[in-house]
Amino acid sequence: MNKLNTLMATLLLTTSLSHASTDVVQVGAGGWRTQPSAADQKVPEAPFRTPDMLQRAAPTNQWYSSVMFTRWSEVLHALPLTAKATQNGLEIGFPKKVITPTDRKDVEVTYPHTADITLRPLSFRPEAALLAGHGDWSVDISFPNQDQSLKTTVAHGSPFVFATLSHGDLGFDLAADLQAHIWSRDARVLIVKGVSKTYAAFAPTGGTWRQGALAWTLNLPTDKRYMSVAVMPNENDSTVQQFLASAYTHISNTKAEFRVDQDKNEVVTTFLVETHNKEGVRASTIVGLYPHHYFGNKDLPATAVGSLPSIRGELKFYAADKFTTKSVYQGFVPYWPGVKDTAKSRAIVSNLSKESSRARRMMLEIGQGPYWQGKGLQRISHLMTVADVQGETATRDKLLALIKKRAEEWLSGQSARTYFHYSPTLGTVASYPEEYDAVKDMNDHHFHYGYWIRAAADIGMRDPEWIKAEKWGGMIDLLVADIATAQRGRKDFPYLRNFDPYEGHSWASGTGMSPDGNNQESSSEAINAWVGLMLWGSLQGRQDLVDLGTYLYATEIQSINHYWFDIHGLTLPPEYKNVEVSMLFGGKLAHNTWWIDEPRQIHGINLLPLTASSTYLAASPVFTHKNMAALEQEIDIYQGRGKRAKPDDIWQDLFAKYVALVDPKKGLARWNEWGSIELGDTRTHAQHWLFFLNEVGTPDLSMTANTKFYASFKAATGQRTYMVYNPTKLPLDVRFSDGYILKALPVSLTVSP
Repeated sequence: MNKLNTLMATLLLTTSLSHASTDVVQVGAGGWRTQPSAADQKVPEAPFRTPDMLQRAAPTNQWYSSVMFTRWSEVLHALPLTAKATQNGLEIGFPKKVITPTDRKDVEVTYPHTADITLRPLSFRPEAALLAGHGDWSVDISFPNQDQSLKTTVAHGSPFVFATLSHGDLGFDLAADLQAHIWSRDARVLIVKGVSKTYAAFAPTGGTWRQGALAWTLNLPTDKRYMSVAVMPNENDSTVQQFLASAYTHISNTKAEFRVDQDKNEVVTTFLVETHNKEGVRASTIVGLYPHHYFGNKDLPATAVGSLPSIRGELKFYAADKFTTKSVYQGFVPYWPGVKDTAKSRAIVSNLSKESSRARRMMLEIGQGPYWQGKGLQRISHLMTVADVQGETATRDKLLALIKKRAEEWLSGQSARTYFHYSPTLGTVASYPEEYDAVKDMNDHHFHYGYWIRAAADIGMRDPEWIKAEKWGGMIDLLVADIATAQRGRKDFPYLRNFDPYEGHSWASGTGMSPDGNNQESSSEAINAWVGLMLWGSLQGRQDLVDLGTYLYATEIQSINHYWFDIHGLTLPPEYKNVEVSMLFGGKLAHNTWWIDEPRQIHGINLLPLTASSTYLAASPVFTHKNMAALEQEIDIYQGRGKRAKPDDIWQDLFAKYVALVDPKKGLARWNEWGSIELGDTRTHAQHWLFFLNEVGTPDLSMTANTKFYASFKAATGQRTYMVYNPTKLPLDVRFSDGYILKALPVSLTVSP
């Protein structure tokens, strides 16, 4: 039994044995509360699940999660299709792009759902729509009424929707702008046409299509109550024939299986579609690959079936039950070494002295809940790291004691105000006081807990005893399990709560109750969480967690570069006026934030927190400079609307550090030592960052190494700096891809001479 299984078995046992006299379950030196305080919000229920699904932890924070929280779902943006569960049955749409101008003088791009086709059972009226099952990127929705039901399956990338009826026939309702006719080459196939869209619906052998006044009816044989409908790239007979060959291969499950190839330093992900053949000769299903799947991919099938536009760019279709992607893992180290220049070191230490004296207040400056506390813990842990590498050991120890004490206050479970609570209602850890609807709507768990996990890893690098399970590590393991349980079908926590294996990135909303679908704003905070997993796993001797974090880190970076930054020019529509997306939805692209439309914060939300693991942001210097040029233009527009940022130079440290990743001198020139500081960072850490990059140059992301925690920098002179963090107790000979070998000392950061 692995460590996670042991932890969760203990969790469930202690939940059942908790005495009425106490509501705290001890986990090592800490504990979690079995009930929230009387004034605190409880986690929502997710009642719209079949009995089998009610026995599992609820898959919140997914693209289909709204099915569980409301009788009739919100819009599900499956791509290329949209779907919506209604009292009549399942609506299916192929959305078209809509451009909406904004007060910011830019536009938002939406792909709103409209019901082109509704699959409607004729022998009964559904009582609700229930989550009946799901794969890694597919979902089963049941429409029951006592012993009768309609079951439908929708999947990311699939042009098909599959349906099975228990009784009766199926109504096939069409939007007013669509026309249908039976295909001349096979009476089982109904062709549905509209402006710029073509569907085909496939009846079973023996089924018949009948046209009524307002809708078509599919009469089904008693032994073949199934059908499928697909959106197609065109209405050519050859295309219809290709889709007909796959129409009876119904999707039963989907899995994304990954492995980390350490020798090649890449993450290999195999996407598997499990199917059930309903009739005829079994054929492969048809999968639609997103840009991050097919860009630079040499392992795809030889021939595509066609393509369709989508909010993620062009989807390319292949007849295949599996495909593989490979992503290079570009390493990082948890912190950078001290600055060598004497004068610059003195300047860093001067700021360190001032900020360390105010560290207690700096740890919680705005919010009082787990997001701002976690952010504050990481803020001070990074200040501690600078003290460490600059040789200020007394300051390091003072800051270490401070963050341990604050974390312990929360992790102990002894406070009725600041605490963690495990709820079996959904299978989740809730944290209080609530911030950003993290309890009510299950939002942002990976953002919040990512900060805690990363700060705990920073502590553990300096105090291994503190992170032991019998001390405080057990409570951190609980937060890890909430966002990164890697076993499917568990009762205590869902599989990878926030992560969408097919889209390749995380979702932030827990319930997904928006017609625009689920969303994620701060992609960089998601990266921070996966970095925390890797470091925590390495310190705990959990290679499974290190590999899982590697998969999430490398995969999410690929999606960020395509869908937030579009550095390859494949995804943003030509009408979109901004250079990057700050808020990515299932069906919307927006350049805004949840709290303000001020340009600095719009651009900065997908950069913070800038840490030594943020080197992926140096992937495209051209994009970085374009991004900053766009920021200046947007500031002018913002001020032209009579608005001002408060303060005027808000987050100037973020942009100085960001630019320094691709041009250290230009980044340092942007920096105002006495200007504003983003409240997840410190003046000392920003200054150390800028001075360090001006000494060693920019990250060389073309370099790989046969270990997890490595980095390489190249100065303008051509001088290279290599570094490796070795969390093990044995020295390692690390080979970089250019042949350089660095002997990495145990439990430390080793830097080349």
